[in-house]
Amino acid sequence: MFQIKHVTLIHKKDLRTILEDFSLVLNKGDRAVLIGEEGNGKSTLMKWIFDPELVEDYIEASGERVMSGEKLGYLPQELPAEDKKKTVYAYFSEREAFSEQTPRELSGLAKDFGVEREFFYREQEIETLSGGERVKAQMMRILMEKPTILLLDEPSNDIDIETLKLTERLINGWEGAVLFISHDETLIEHTADRVIHFEQIRRKTKCRHTVANMPYRQYVEERLNAFEKQEQLALGERREKKIRDEKIRKMEQSVGAKLDNISHADRDSIGRLLKKKMKNVKAMERRFEREDAEMTELPEQEEAIFFKLGDKNSEIPAGKWVLQLEEAELDTADGSRELARNVELKVRGSEKIAIIGNNGCGKSTLLTRIAEELLNRDDLRAEYMPQDYEKLLDMDETPVDYLDHSGDKEERTRIRTYLGSLKYTADEMEHPIRELSGGQKAKVLLLKLSMSGANVLILDEPTRNFSPLSGPVIRRMLKEFPGAVISVSHDRKYLSEVCDRICRLTPDGLQVIEDEALCS
Repeated sequence: MFQIKHVTLIHKKDLRTILEDFSLVLNKGDRAVLIGEEGNGKSTLMKWIFDPELVEDYIEASGERVMSGEKLGYLPQELPAEDKKKTVYAYFSEREAFSEQTPRELSGLAKDFGVEREFFYREQEIETLSGGERVKAQMMRILMEKPTILLLDEPSNDIDIETLKLTERLINGWEGAVLFISHDETLIEHTADRVIHFEQIRRKTKCRHTVANMPYRQYVEERLNAFEKQEQLALGERREKKIRDEKIRKMEQSVGAKLDNISHADRDSIGRLLKKKMKNVKAMERRFEREDAEMTELPEQEEAIFFKLGDKNSEIPAGKWVLQLEEAELDTADGSRELARNVELKVRGSEKIAIIGNNGCGKSTLLTRIAEELLNRDDLRAEYMPQDYEKLLDMDETPVDYLDHSGDKEERTRIRTYLGSLKYTADEMEHPIRELSGGQKAKVLLLKLSMSGANVLILDEPTRNFSPLSGPVIRRMLKEFPGAVISVSHDRKYLSEVCDRICRLTPDGLQVIEDEALCS
């Protein structure tokens, strides 16, 4: 059993409480998912659980961890910078557990994760691996350590669909407890039997947490139904109060008018009765005020983000060719290895295209090649969102400074309004981008796309850092975008709800996918 007691996390920079008096018990076989909007403290709690020192630079933390002999295995959302510079072999061999693996065990791991057995001995630097290969390397090293509890921060990021399904089997079959964060709604629906929901309400001035012992979809439906019932009851009570208050007001006016107009002769007899009646009305009013204090509260919930991508100027005529790509060979960036040949991709009008494929097959390389061509076109307005946000973001700038290109006061006010709609607090707007969560960084880039007036979006894993609560908003926004979208994604809901065409990248080129089971 693993237990945390009365955990409170306070951000040192803006003194904002992101988690207050949170307790949790994880028992053998539990599969608990942490959900909530970006920046609500999910990853911070995960780090604190694994090692409180990981958050001490920016968080004031209090609380207790009770381990009871458990061994934790932790997958961070971002690979530490010092590990990125290591070779794959150095990354594995620095752990004693690697040398204890038998050839059969290594072969089994490699087969499960869809890599060659020689993968463990590569002299290639970790940072040059694809995003999915980096996640696989971390997961395999964790499993070698034989932990009893898995702490997984975004295990679904950047991995291919086959490995996503492997991850589902791993979580469902784990004998110990699993606590994980994921933005992949399909993964959550297929695995989690407990939901831990972190919220920031009242403009992020109050934090709230909910622990529900039920599957994710049931939690979402029951939560929505409960909010709707509470809202109906609260609104009904307020309508009754309005009618009642109006009646009392009229009674007071009537009695008051009679008192004002009473004749001198009737002051003793009728006047006493009217004053008594007024006293009764006032007593009734005070009684109702006490009852009103017990009225059903209107439900408070943290709303999902909202903004639009594109406008009428982003529309592309149905017959216009956006892309006619023909690559005889697709090589790695350094030219050392051929990834695919005879790659052809044609996009016309406002098509929404997704490229899928195994990790390391060259999807991001292909998307970079597409971006190079389309960003230089004069007849299109293309914008590119890479998998690695740091390629575009200045990590030392604030979100407002990064998005402001004019220095105009009205422009900065408009940017602040947009960031507010994306659930940024005034303090967060002034934080350096490096201090923001992955999802908050993604929001900055999406807002840049929104403000650019682009009619072609080139997106590498566009939904990877958005909460399952914001996911439907992002998918709807991209589906309704009037221009063209060319993307790489393994998000199964994104593939089924947004994309007109799905192409798999293979060594022999792109193949159109028709299999609906792909997205299940």
